Amino acid sequence: MPSSMPSLVPSSFRGLPPVVWTIFAGTIVNRLGYLVTPFLVFFLASRGVTGAETSYVLGALGAGNLLGPAVGGILADRIGRRPTMLIGLIGASAAQGALFLAPGVWTMAAAAMLISAAGSTVSPAAYALLADAVDSERRRRAYALFGWGVNIGTAVAGILGGYLAAQGYWLLFAVDAGSMLVYALVVAVRLPEPRRTKPARKPGADTEEKNDGRKEGIGYGVVLRDRLAMLLLPLFGVQLFVYSLTEVALPLAIHDSGLSPAVYGAMAAVNAVLVVALQPFVTAWLSRFPQLAVQGAGSTLIALGVALTGLADGTVGYAVSVVVWSLGEVVVAGIAAGVVANLAPAHARGRYQGAFSWTWGTARFAALTLGVATYTTLGPSVLWWTALVAGTATALATVALTARVNARTAHELAA
Repeated sequence: MPSSMPSLVPSSFRGLPPVVWTIFAGTIVNRLGYLVTPFLVFFLASRGVTGAETSYVLGALGAGNLLGPAVGGILADRIGRRPTMLIGLIGASAAQGALFLAPGVWTMAAAAMLISAAGSTVSPAAYALLADAVDSERRRRAYALFGWGVNIGTAVAGILGGYLAAQGYWLLFAVDAGSMLVYALVVAVRLPEPRRTKPARKPGADTEEKNDGRKEGIGYGVVLRDRLAMLLLPLFGVQLFVYSLTEVALPLAIHDSGLSPAVYGAMAAVNAVLVVALQPFVTAWLSRFPQLAVQGAGSTLIALGVALTGLADGTVGYAVSVVVWSLGEVVVAGIAAGVVANLAPAHARGRYQGAFSWTWGTARFAALTLGVATYTTLGPSVLWWTALVAGTATALATVALTARVNARTAHELAA
């Protein structure tokens, strides 16, 4: 970041190293091209794909988000952060072209799975690289800046996508693939690969145990054996499921209220404006408070905002609910990823972030399947009450782990 710009940077993000700002800038470029997925249903309809067949393609897209993070976490620790990001970005770019040229439903489904699988390998490597670049005290700010970049790019893409789609769907694919290649160029030219860290040898361990693949290995055993991580990740997963309902159940509710798709577009704009405008300042203000307490408060706001969707019957009511859960989104920005990074041994940061990204993918997949099924079969009120109870309960459970997380972090710092 140029030295002439500090006064233009929100105080919450000042002092972060160039690596963090490079990832931030690359993320904005990449998310500016996040165009195909939001308009995928319309593209498929233009190709004559029926409603039932569309579900196969969308299901494949969701399944890729379960595969990619797990692979990305392993590769980030095995071959490095930068190579993993390059593989994911270039692979997803190629898959965009394959989807556009796919001759049938099943080839479209395969390409859609490749897009999400390759694209989602990038996040664990990027998160691990951010953790490598900053100490534990600044990780939340680094991850919040990353999330801010995602929201800035997504907000602009929402406007850009509507215009490009009207000119021709090929433009959506071209810009999406092109933005990934630009980010890949940024990664190749501007991002350094951090020095690899070997697993710490336990006192008294002999050479055979140190090299025993069953003890360390390259898989997710290191995460699965971490009891604290295995308590936190499911709690974060439920909270992310509740948040993901804003992408899935909110449009269903607006449709069932007899309102036009433009209302949903307006709600998305309200969310984008609030997050982009408030996040840097809220992050700075809340940095003085315990992270998990802030996470619990923000998750409760999100659960309350999602539940308020059930009370809305017009544009104003939906706007109120969006404002509430958007404020919650601003509050929790960067915390969960930062906590997971602080729990991870240096040699396993990629896998810990892979586990966290997989939790994200699972939450979104559950919202698309279980959430929609609950809404359509058991009724909307069951879904809204479930969101409120589950979100609040997991928020309280997360706060209850504060002492254990603080003790673990203090131990790692001392080590």
